Amino acid sequence: MNENNENKIEQSSIFNGPRGLAVKILNRIDKTDAYLDKLIDSELRNSSLSPQDKALLYELVHGVIRWMIRLDWVLTGFYKGQYAKSISDIKNALRVAVYQILFLDRIPEYAIVNDAVEYIKKLQGQKAANLTNAVLRNIIRSKDKINYAKPGDDPVYYLSNYYSHPVWMVKRWVRRYGKDFTEKLVIANNERPSLTVRVNNIKSNPFELKELLQKVDIDFEDTKYLPGYLRLKSMTNVADWEYFKKGYFTIQDESTGLPCYLLEPNEESRTLDMCSAPGGKTALLADLMNNKGEIVALDKYESRLNILRKNLERLNIKNVKTIAVDALDFEDKELFDRVLVDAPCSGLGTLKKKPDIKWKREIKDIRNLNPLQIDLLRKAAELVKPGGFIVYSTCTIEPEENFEIIQTFLDENLDFELVDAKTVFPGELVGKSGCVETFPHRHNMDGSFAAKLKRVR
Repeated sequence: MNENNENKIEQSSIFNGPRGLAVKILNRIDKTDAYLDKLIDSELRNSSLSPQDKALLYELVHGVIRWMIRLDWVLTGFYKGQYAKSISDIKNALRVAVYQILFLDRIPEYAIVNDAVEYIKKLQGQKAANLTNAVLRNIIRSKDKINYAKPGDDPVYYLSNYYSHPVWMVKRWVRRYGKDFTEKLVIANNERPSLTVRVNNIKSNPFELKELLQKVDIDFEDTKYLPGYLRLKSMTNVADWEYFKKGYFTIQDESTGLPCYLLEPNEESRTLDMCSAPGGKTALLADLMNNKGEIVALDKYESRLNILRKNLERLNIKNVKTIAVDALDFEDKELFDRVLVDAPCSGLGTLKKKPDIKWKREIKDIRNLNPLQIDLLRKAAELVKPGGFIVYSTCTIEPEENFEIIQTFLDENLDFELVDAKTVFPGELVGKSGCVETFPHRHNMDGSFAAKLKRVR
């Protein structure tokens, strides 16, 4: 047997089971720019884990990423030596173990310790295993007496340390919103996300979908703001359900639907979706247009449009024309009644579902996206008819990416005016600027922004 095959066998014996796979994924996140959801999806597709172990894998990886700062605080305090200089394998094995000790109660603590000790023994030998055993047992004995940052400490330090968010992010939010608002926001970001689905009225209706969910014992509730959205009471793999494959519904956060409803397309509309893939908003626009009129959906990459097309086919959507082109280079002889600009953004409104974004973003990333965001809005202005509407939307709560972009655009374009979003939505969804502004702790959905602009001449 050659050395490569021996290494593969050794690797597979280490990275097995939900805990070993969790460490493997966390190592990849440490060493690459890969996103958490894609890594987990790849492992779940290619593993023979039971449904229970798949759920545990998902919980462990998301939990460790979500609570990284608090876990490292605890480990730094109990580790004999320099924990910060440990290799990724050791760090992540310890993080997985400590996350289970502090946040989960279904797994016996002795099993958590034994699993971590055996894993580290295979990697680093008996001495490292003994150290791991001592550290974890010490944490178990002392877990109710751990000294965390206190509310009376500096607000930024306390909120960052205790609720595991980067200092720069917390500092911005405390300065803008105050400590109490920010604390509620970071608490909401750390909650386990619920799963929201939207009925596809082209193939089904809310009454029928509710009946089908009841038949398979999936509990749900109506969301508060948009019709046809249901929040499932438990995270379940509904994408494997036959009625998902038949296109009766799609998985979509309620915040994603707000820009489409704000745009108010109809059966006669010629609608442009400038940043369409993977197609969640495109599909809702088609639903709101009763599968009539015309939607032109753009994306720079053919591979992403292929994903969109498969989704549209599943949902039986017929009124969408897809074009692989950079939106800034797109030209059309005929202007559009409605244009949706779902702009690339920092994604800081989606931390509950995508906790790894906390550690991948830097403050400079917010400003770096601004030129593209304003350019997309300027391009939309060239493509919309007089009397037509543009909706600009993001999944972030940062002003530089939201109303500051709108204000810059309006200062440049006197033939456009802002339409107050209260003409479509209740006031609690609308900020002082007259634009949609949602926050996880206030609205039980992702943080988002949407502004409606009318071309008046």
